[in-house]
Amino acid sequence: MNVGKRGEDAAAAYLEEQGWRVMDRNYRYEHAEIDLACFEPAEEGGEIVIVEVKTRTGRGFGRPEEAVTPQKQRHVTRATTAYLHERHLENARVRFDVVGVLIEPGREPQIEHFRDAFEAAR
Repeated sequence: MNVGKRGEDAAAAYLEEQGWRVMDRNYRYEHAEIDLACFEPAEEGGEIVIVEVKTRTGRGFGRPEEAVTPQKQRHVTRATTAYLHERHLENARVRFDVVGVLIEPGREPQIEHFRDAFEAAR
């Protein structure tokens, strides 16, 4: 299994342990992709959370979440617009989170969750 898939699996399991529901994985629109589309329940109805997962096997190239560049944010935003339209969810509350996963040999994945990591990019 490749590193990215392992990271997404770890992130999805982590979010499900928090009571979230993973609605879709690896949704593609043109050249853009949503790693995880989730629903986070809350007393006021909950919201859809688009989760960008970044996985690393070491810190040599920086922290995983640092790879979510403005260009990546624009791609995720474009895919999210298509996703919401396709599923008739245009009026839903949506936010963008980032989950950084560090996978090192012989250790459990280290997960760091950044809520409201970025706004919809234009």
